[in-house]
Amino acid sequence: MKSKNVGKRILSFLGLFFIVVFGLLFSQYHGDIPTKEMKEKYTNSKSKFLAMDGMEVHYRDEGTGKTIVLLHGTAASLHTWDAWTTELIKNGFRVVRMDLPAFGLTGPNKRHDYSINRYVKFVNDFLNDLDIKSCYLVGNSLGGRIAWNYAADYPQRVEKLVLLDASGFEILNQDGSKKNPPLAFQLAQSPLLSWAVRYFTPKFLVRKSLKEVMADDRLVTDKLVKRYHDFMLREGNRAAFIARVNLNYEDQTEKLKKINTPTLIQWGMLDEWVPLVCAYQFDKALPNSQLVIYDDLGHIPMEEDPQRTVRDVLEFVKTPLVLSPEIQLNKR
Repeated sequence: MKSKNVGKRILSFLGLFFIVVFGLLFSQYHGDIPTKEMKEKYTNSKSKFLAMDGMEVHYRDEGTGKTIVLLHGTAASLHTWDAWTTELIKNGFRVVRMDLPAFGLTGPNKRHDYSINRYVKFVNDFLNDLDIKSCYLVGNSLGGRIAWNYAADYPQRVEKLVLLDASGFEILNQDGSKKNPPLAFQLAQSPLLSWAVRYFTPKFLVRKSLKEVMADDRLVTDKLVKRYHDFMLREGNRAAFIARVNLNYEDQTEKLKKINTPTLIQWGMLDEWVPLVCAYQFDKALPNSQLVIYDDLGHIPMEEDPQRTVRDVLEFVKTPLVLSPEIQLNKR
Protein backbone atom coordinates (compact mmCIF):
# COMPACT_ATOMS: atom_id res chain seq x y z
CA MET A 1 0.00 0.00 0.00
CA LYS A 2 2.82 2.32 0.93
CA SER A 3 4.66 1.63 -2.34
CA LYS A 4 1.54 2.52 -4.31
CA ASN A 5 1.33 5.89 -2.55
CA VAL A 6 5.00 6.56 -3.30
CA GLY A 7 4.41 5.66 -6.93
CA LYS A 8 1.45 8.04 -7.11
CA ARG A 9 3.53 10.83 -5.59
CA ILE A 10 6.28 10.27 -8.16
CA LEU A 11 3.77 10.27 -11.01
CA SER A 12 2.15 13.42 -9.63
CA PHE A 13 5.56 15.11 -9.34
CA LEU A 14 6.50 14.14 -12.89
CA GLY A 15 3.15 15.31 -14.18
CA LEU A 16 3.58 18.67 -12.42
CA PHE A 17 7.16 18.93 -13.69
CA PHE A 18 6.13 18.44 -17.32
CA ILE A 19 3.22 20.86 -16.93
CA VAL A 20 5.61 23.51 -15.61
CA VAL A 21 8.19 22.82 -18.35
CA PHE A 22 5.66 22.94 -21.17
CA GLY A 23 4.04 25.97 -19.59
CA LEU A 24 7.38 27.79 -19.58
CA LEU A 25 8.06 26.76 -23.16
CA PHE A 26 4.62 27.89 -24.30
CA SER A 27 5.10 31.24 -22.55
CA GLN A 28 8.26 31.78 -24.61
CA TYR A 29 6.69 30.83 -27.92
CA HIS A 30 6.80 33.67 -30.42
CA GLY A 31 5.26 33.51 -33.84
CA ASP A 32 6.77 35.36 -36.80
CA ILE A 33 5.97 39.05 -37.04
CA PRO A 34 4.56 39.86 -40.51
CA THR A 35 6.83 42.02 -42.65
CA LYS A 36 4.10 44.60 -43.12
CA GLU A 37 3.84 45.12 -39.37
CA MET A 38 7.62 45.38 -39.06
CA LYS A 39 7.78 47.97 -41.85
CA GLU A 40 5.22 50.13 -40.09
CA LYS A 41 7.36 50.11 -36.95
CA TYR A 42 10.92 50.27 -38.26
CA THR A 43 10.86 52.42 -41.39
CA ASN A 44 10.95 56.18 -41.73
CA SER A 45 10.91 58.76 -44.50
CA LYS A 46 14.49 57.80 -45.45
CA SER A 47 13.70 54.10 -45.85
CA LYS A 48 13.70 52.65 -49.36
CA PHE A 49 13.27 49.15 -50.77
CA LEU A 50 15.18 47.67 -53.68
CA ALA A 51 14.00 44.53 -55.47
CA MET A 52 16.95 42.12 -55.62
CA ASP A 53 17.15 38.35 -55.96
CA GLY A 54 13.57 37.82 -54.83
CA MET A 55 14.00 40.16 -51.84
CA GLU A 56 12.86 43.65 -51.00
CA VAL A 57 16.11 45.02 -49.62
CA HIS A 58 15.59 47.68 -46.97
CA TYR A 59 18.14 50.48 -47.19
CA ARG A 60 18.69 54.14 -46.44
CA ASP A 61 20.65 56.57 -48.59
CA GLU A 62 21.24 59.88 -46.81
CA GLY A 63 23.43 62.95 -47.11
CA THR A 64 25.64 64.20 -49.92
CA GLY A 65 29.34 63.97 -50.60
CA LYS A 66 31.77 61.05 -50.68
CA THR A 67 29.92 57.75 -50.20
CA ILE A 68 30.39 55.60 -47.10
CA VAL A 69 28.72 52.17 -47.14
CA LEU A 70 28.00 50.52 -43.77
CA LEU A 71 27.53 46.75 -43.27
CA HIS A 72 26.13 45.40 -40.00
CA GLY A 73 26.77 42.11 -38.22
CA THR A 74 24.81 38.92 -37.51
CA ALA A 75 21.27 39.46 -36.16
CA ALA A 76 21.69 43.24 -36.38
CA SER A 77 20.21 45.76 -38.83
CA LEU A 78 20.99 49.11 -40.39
CA HIS A 79 19.82 50.69 -37.11
CA THR A 80 23.13 49.72 -35.53
CA TRP A 81 24.62 52.67 -37.48
CA ASP A 82 22.05 55.32 -36.47
CA ALA A 83 24.39 57.49 -34.39
CA TRP A 84 27.26 57.14 -36.87
CA THR A 85 25.00 58.17 -39.74
CA THR A 86 24.04 61.41 -38.03
CA GLU A 87 27.67 62.38 -37.48
CA LEU A 88 28.85 61.34 -40.94
CA ILE A 89 26.12 63.37 -42.64
CA LYS A 90 27.05 66.40 -40.50
CA ASN A 91 30.61 66.03 -41.78
CA GLY A 92 29.63 66.07 -45.43
CA PHE A 93 29.30 62.40 -46.38
CA ARG A 94 26.70 60.39 -48.22
CA VAL A 95 25.82 57.39 -46.02
CA VAL A 96 24.37 54.20 -47.50
CA ARG A 97 23.37 51.33 -45.24
CA MET A 98 21.13 48.31 -45.68
CA ASP A 99 19.64 45.32 -43.88
CA LEU A 100 21.71 42.41 -45.15
CA PRO A 101 19.92 39.28 -46.43
CA ALA A 102 18.69 37.09 -43.53
CA PHE A 103 18.38 40.08 -41.20
CA GLY A 104 16.37 43.20 -40.48
CA LEU A 105 13.47 43.99 -42.81
CA THR A 106 15.21 42.45 -45.82
CA GLY A 107 14.80 38.89 -44.56
CA PRO A 108 15.80 35.63 -46.27
CA ASN A 109 16.97 35.29 -49.85
CA LYS A 110 15.23 32.85 -52.16
CA ARG A 111 18.26 30.55 -52.41
CA HIS A 112 18.74 30.33 -48.65
CA ASP A 113 22.41 30.83 -49.43
CA TYR A 114 24.24 32.86 -46.78
CA SER A 115 27.79 32.08 -47.76
CA ILE A 116 30.35 34.89 -47.79
CA ASN A 117 30.64 34.61 -51.57
CA ARG A 118 26.89 35.15 -51.90
CA TYR A 119 27.05 38.17 -49.60
CA VAL A 120 29.92 39.63 -51.65
CA LYS A 121 27.87 39.21 -54.81
CA PHE A 122 24.91 40.84 -53.06
CA VAL A 123 26.99 43.90 -52.09
CA ASN A 124 28.32 44.23 -55.62
CA ASP A 125 24.85 43.99 -57.16
CA PHE A 126 23.52 46.47 -54.61
CA LEU A 127 26.24 49.02 -55.39
CA ASN A 128 25.65 48.55 -59.10
CA ASP A 129 21.93 49.18 -58.69
CA LEU A 130 22.65 52.40 -56.81
CA ASP A 131 25.32 53.33 -59.39
CA ILE A 132 28.01 53.58 -56.72
CA LYS A 133 31.29 53.19 -58.57
CA SER A 134 33.57 53.50 -55.53
CA CYS A 135 33.18 54.13 -51.80
CA TYR A 136 34.61 53.90 -48.33
CA LEU A 137 33.44 50.50 -47.06
CA VAL A 138 32.80 49.81 -43.36
CA GLY A 139 31.79 46.54 -41.70
CA ASN A 140 31.23 45.17 -38.21
CA SER A 141 31.53 41.48 -37.29
CA LEU A 142 29.95 39.50 -40.16
CA GLY A 143 29.67 42.80 -42.05
CA GLY A 144 33.41 43.22 -41.56
CA ARG A 145 34.07 39.80 -43.05
CA ILE A 146 31.91 40.64 -46.03
CA ALA A 147 33.68 44.01 -46.38
CA TRP A 148 37.24 42.65 -46.50
CA ASN A 149 36.24 39.87 -48.87
CA TYR A 150 34.61 42.46 -51.11
CA ALA A 151 37.73 44.64 -51.00
CA ALA A 152 39.80 41.60 -52.00
CA ASP A 153 37.54 40.76 -54.94
CA TYR A 154 36.79 44.32 -56.09
CA PRO A 155 39.80 46.44 -55.02
CA GLN A 156 39.04 49.16 -57.57
CA ARG A 157 35.70 49.89 -55.88
CA VAL A 158 36.91 50.33 -52.29
CA GLU A 159 39.00 53.44 -51.66
CA LYS A 160 39.34 52.86 -47.94
CA LEU A 161 38.25 50.02 -45.68
CA VAL A 162 37.16 50.08 -42.03
CA LEU A 163 36.80 46.87 -40.02
CA LEU A 164 35.17 46.89 -36.58
CA ASP A 165 35.66 43.62 -34.65
CA ALA A 166 35.47 41.80 -37.97
CA SER A 167 35.11 38.04 -38.24
CA GLY A 168 37.10 35.81 -40.55
CA PHE A 169 39.78 34.08 -38.49
CA GLU A 170 38.85 30.81 -36.81
CA ILE A 171 38.53 31.50 -33.08
CA LEU A 172 40.61 29.11 -30.99
CA ASN A 173 41.33 28.49 -27.31
CA GLN A 174 44.86 28.84 -25.98
CA ASP A 175 45.41 25.10 -26.39
CA GLY A 176 44.54 25.34 -30.09
CA SER A 177 41.09 23.77 -29.80
CA LYS A 178 38.09 25.43 -31.39
CA LYS A 179 36.37 27.88 -29.07
CA ASN A 180 32.69 27.33 -28.38
CA PRO A 181 30.51 29.95 -30.06
CA PRO A 182 28.02 32.14 -28.12
CA LEU A 183 25.00 30.37 -26.61
CA ALA A 184 22.53 31.53 -29.28
CA PHE A 185 24.84 30.13 -31.97
CA GLN A 186 25.28 26.85 -30.08
CA LEU A 187 21.52 26.39 -29.85
CA ALA A 188 21.08 27.13 -33.56
CA GLN A 189 23.85 24.67 -34.45
CA SER A 190 22.41 21.84 -32.37
CA PRO A 191 20.36 19.30 -34.40
CA LEU A 192 18.16 18.72 -31.34
CA LEU A 193 17.74 22.33 -30.19
CA SER A 194 17.72 24.38 -33.39
CA TRP A 195 13.93 23.93 -33.53
CA ALA A 196 13.75 25.82 -30.22
CA VAL A 197 15.52 28.80 -31.80
CA ARG A 198 13.05 28.65 -34.67
CA TYR A 199 9.93 28.80 -32.49
CA PHE A 200 10.98 29.79 -28.99
CA THR A 201 12.99 33.00 -28.93
CA PRO A 202 12.86 34.44 -25.41
CA LYS A 203 13.87 38.02 -24.80
CA PHE A 204 16.23 36.92 -22.04
CA LEU A 205 18.36 35.12 -24.66
CA VAL A 206 18.54 38.31 -26.73
CA ARG A 207 19.37 40.32 -23.61
CA LYS A 208 22.10 37.82 -22.69
CA SER A 209 23.63 38.10 -26.17
CA LEU A 210 23.61 41.89 -26.04
CA LYS A 211 25.29 41.87 -22.63
CA GLU A 212 27.98 39.66 -24.14
CA VAL A 213 28.65 42.01 -27.06
CA MET A 214 28.55 45.21 -24.98
CA ALA A 215 31.13 45.88 -22.32
CA ASP A 216 28.77 48.07 -20.27
CA ASP A 217 25.55 46.25 -19.31
CA ARG A 218 23.85 49.60 -18.66
CA LEU A 219 23.71 50.13 -22.43
CA VAL A 220 21.46 47.09 -22.81
CA THR A 221 18.14 48.88 -22.43
CA ASP A 222 14.67 47.41 -22.80
CA LYS A 223 14.25 49.43 -26.00
CA LEU A 224 17.43 47.95 -27.50
CA VAL A 225 16.44 44.40 -26.53
CA LYS A 226 13.02 44.96 -28.07
CA ARG A 227 14.52 46.09 -31.37
CA TYR A 228 16.88 43.13 -31.69
CA HIS A 229 14.16 40.73 -30.56
CA ASP A 230 11.65 42.08 -33.06
CA PHE A 231 14.08 41.69 -35.94
CA MET A 232 14.74 38.10 -34.93
CA LEU A 233 10.98 37.50 -35.16
CA ARG A 234 10.58 39.08 -38.59
CA GLU A 235 9.09 36.30 -40.72
CA GLY A 236 11.80 34.05 -42.09
CA ASN A 237 14.69 35.57 -40.12
CA ARG A 238 15.03 32.81 -37.53
CA ALA A 239 15.22 30.08 -40.15
CA ALA A 240 17.76 32.21 -42.05
CA PHE A 241 19.80 32.74 -38.87
CA ILE A 242 19.95 28.97 -38.32
CA ALA A 243 21.04 28.42 -41.93
CA ARG A 244 23.70 31.14 -41.65
CA VAL A 245 25.35 29.90 -38.43
CA ASN A 246 25.34 26.27 -39.60
CA LEU A 247 27.61 26.96 -42.56
CA ASN A 248 31.01 25.31 -42.34
CA TYR A 249 33.89 27.67 -41.64
CA GLU A 250 35.90 28.52 -44.74
CA ASP A 251 39.38 29.90 -44.25
CA GLN A 252 39.69 32.77 -46.74
CA THR A 253 42.22 34.77 -44.77
CA GLU A 254 44.94 34.35 -47.40
CA LYS A 255 42.96 36.99 -49.28
CA LEU A 256 43.88 39.55 -46.63
CA LYS A 257 47.51 39.65 -47.74
CA LYS A 258 46.38 40.79 -51.20
CA ILE A 259 44.33 43.75 -49.93
CA ASN A 260 46.38 46.91 -50.47
CA THR A 261 43.43 49.16 -49.69
CA PRO A 262 44.19 51.52 -46.76
CA THR A 263 42.45 49.89 -43.81
CA LEU A 264 41.47 51.09 -40.35
CA ILE A 265 40.93 48.27 -37.85
CA GLN A 266 38.85 49.26 -34.82
CA TRP A 267 38.53 46.80 -31.95
CA GLY A 268 36.95 46.59 -28.52
CA MET A 269 39.47 45.11 -26.11
CA LEU A 270 36.61 43.54 -24.11
CA ASP A 271 35.09 41.73 -27.10
CA GLU A 272 33.84 38.33 -25.87
CA TRP A 273 32.74 37.08 -29.30
CA VAL A 274 35.73 37.88 -31.50
CA PRO A 275 38.70 38.29 -29.13
CA LEU A 276 41.48 40.84 -29.37
CA VAL A 277 43.94 38.30 -30.79
CA CYS A 278 41.97 38.51 -34.05
CA ALA A 279 42.66 42.25 -34.24
CA TYR A 280 46.39 41.55 -34.21
CA GLN A 281 45.93 38.84 -36.83
CA PHE A 282 44.16 41.28 -39.14
CA ASP A 283 46.79 43.95 -38.58
CA LYS A 284 49.58 41.49 -39.31
CA ALA A 285 47.95 40.08 -42.46
CA LEU A 286 46.83 43.37 -44.02
CA PRO A 287 49.77 45.14 -45.69
CA ASN A 288 48.31 48.66 -45.40
CA SER A 289 46.54 48.79 -42.05
CA GLN A 290 46.29 50.78 -38.85
CA LEU A 291 44.87 49.38 -35.60
CA VAL A 292 42.95 51.31 -32.95
CA ILE A 293 42.01 49.47 -29.75
CA TYR A 294 39.34 50.73 -27.33
CA ASP A 295 40.12 49.48 -23.86
CA ASP A 296 36.56 49.84 -22.51
CA LEU A 297 34.44 48.61 -25.45
CA GLY A 298 33.22 45.24 -26.69
CA HIS A 299 32.05 43.71 -29.96
CA ILE A 300 29.92 46.55 -31.36
CA PRO A 301 31.93 49.74 -30.71
CA MET A 302 29.78 51.86 -33.03
CA GLU A 303 26.77 51.34 -30.77
CA GLU A 304 28.66 51.42 -27.47
CA ASP A 305 30.53 54.68 -28.09
CA PRO A 306 29.49 56.14 -31.46
CA GLN A 307 31.06 59.57 -30.93
CA ARG A 308 34.57 58.32 -30.19
CA THR A 309 34.60 55.57 -32.81
CA VAL A 310 33.18 57.70 -35.64
CA ARG A 311 35.66 60.46 -34.78
CA ASP A 312 38.51 58.06 -35.54
CA VAL A 313 36.85 57.05 -38.80
CA LEU A 314 36.44 60.66 -39.86
CA GLU A 315 40.12 61.32 -39.18
CA PHE A 316 41.04 58.19 -41.16
CA VAL A 317 38.95 58.94 -44.25
CA LYS A 318 39.86 62.63 -44.36
CA THR A 319 43.63 62.23 -44.07
CA PRO A 320 46.19 59.98 -45.74
CA LEU A 321 46.94 56.78 -43.86
CA VAL A 322 50.20 56.96 -41.91
CA LEU A 323 51.50 53.49 -41.22
CA SER A 324 53.09 52.71 -37.89
CA PRO A 325 54.44 49.44 -36.53
CA GLU A 326 53.01 50.32 -33.15
CA ILE A 327 49.50 49.52 -31.96
CA GLN A 328 47.51 52.61 -31.12
CA LEU A 329 45.65 52.32 -27.83
CA ASN A 330 42.67 54.66 -27.82
CA LYS A 331 41.99 55.18 -24.12
CA ARG A 332 39.20 56.98 -22.40
